[in-house]
Amino acid sequence: MKIAFHGAAQTVTGSKHLVTLDNGKKILLDCGMFQGMGDQTDELNKDFGFNAGDINYVILSHAHIDHCGLLPKLVKDGYKGKIFATPATKDLASILMEDSAGIQENDIKFVNKRLALEGLPNAQPLYTTLDALAAADRFETVEYDTWFAIDENISFSYTDAGHIIGSAAVHLRITENGKQTRITFSGDVGRYRDIILKSPAPFDQADYILIESTYGNTLHEQFHPTTDALLEWIENTCLKKKGKLIMPAFSVGRTQEILYALNLLSLENKLPAVDYYVDSPLSTKATEILKRYPQYFNESIQEVLKKDKDPFDFPGLKFTTSVDDSKRLNYLKDPCVIISASGMAEAGRVKHHISNNIENSRNSILLTGYCEPHSLGGRLKNGDKEVRIFGQWHQVNAEVGQIRSMSAHGDYNDLLHFLECQDVTKVKKVFLVHGEPDVQNDFRQKVLDKGFKNVDIPIRHQEIVID
Repeated sequence: MKIAFHGAAQTVTGSKHLVTLDNGKKILLDCGMFQGMGDQTDELNKDFGFNAGDINYVILSHAHIDHCGLLPKLVKDGYKGKIFATPATKDLASILMEDSAGIQENDIKFVNKRLALEGLPNAQPLYTTLDALAAADRFETVEYDTWFAIDENISFSYTDAGHIIGSAAVHLRITENGKQTRITFSGDVGRYRDIILKSPAPFDQADYILIESTYGNTLHEQFHPTTDALLEWIENTCLKKKGKLIMPAFSVGRTQEILYALNLLSLENKLPAVDYYVDSPLSTKATEILKRYPQYFNESIQEVLKKDKDPFDFPGLKFTTSVDDSKRLNYLKDPCVIISASGMAEAGRVKHHISNNIENSRNSILLTGYCEPHSLGGRLKNGDKEVRIFGQWHQVNAEVGQIRSMSAHGDYNDLLHFLECQDVTKVKKVFLVHGEPDVQNDFRQKVLDKGFKNVDIPIRHQEIVID
């Protein structure tokens, strides 16, 4: 048996891990899109590192685009099988893939206008809306904590990963030559004190573990509580400077966390009386899906539900729908808060809002999650004084900040806690994925210090023989 690491290998996006059995059957864990990788991004997304038609099964951990975003391309390129996911992941991934296709189709129009002027042939998107719909038709749902037999030699189960609604760790049992091998893939591990979701669940003993390491050298507790930090930014930007607070936020997970935190401030009569806009149709759809799965909420939010039937709504909140509604926000003179996708500010409506507001020192841009270093969000976080947006250079006069306490990824204590259910003497190897190399090196030592004997950091397309 072999495991090949075709994405999220010494980088944080593009999750794709391929298990190949001795009989040739292939199981793909996630099929995510690379994001925020600068000029390399397009080429990275064009090359799977394997033949799509050779894959027998796909098991999806969760719906974030860096884990599900290339499923339409996989189907387009020849994958014929099912895509296994939890029910909430199916719902979320379907809207995310369709949204991604729409963005590509719109972006390619502008690219092709430029190519036409240069006398060059038209470019094509990675996939279209029809491809996204075709991929959505392949989903088969599997509930948490249920062993599902794919065939006579392969079964798997999901346990709650606590990262976003429907997120799961994947646990494989594979029988070859009369011997069973147990492989766990963490997906993305959430936090044990998440403000909305239940904590990551313990899982059965594994022989091999693939674990994410995004914040493998960070402790989130070092930072301000979310509600306090949000209140400070709103007061400083909207009340003191009379400006706009622009918040890039991932449509799934992060936007809902922000809304819930603002609602808590409202319930405590602390929320400033300004307008709050969610300017992302995808975020609106994702919020509605989240509300369908209250059984995944933790005890704290269950208590809030007893006195507030909608913990993601509050006075002053407005959801924009049309492009015209979004454009009108550029002409608002009154202070306001705009929450918009994407979280790395690489695409979507938030990129336009940043472009229109970044040169005004009254305004602020508040990053709410992880940003790849080459992404617009990453460059702003890095302190660049000038950034290029839609081909034009802009002076960064707006105040730029970051809320680290909102991460849906566990810090290194959370990740180590996730591993505590394992007998370290029975784990043959741990593979660190979904992280930057310097962070992974730090986390590797922490895992070794916990008693695990073999901890590897694979590179992209590396194939490793196990058992």
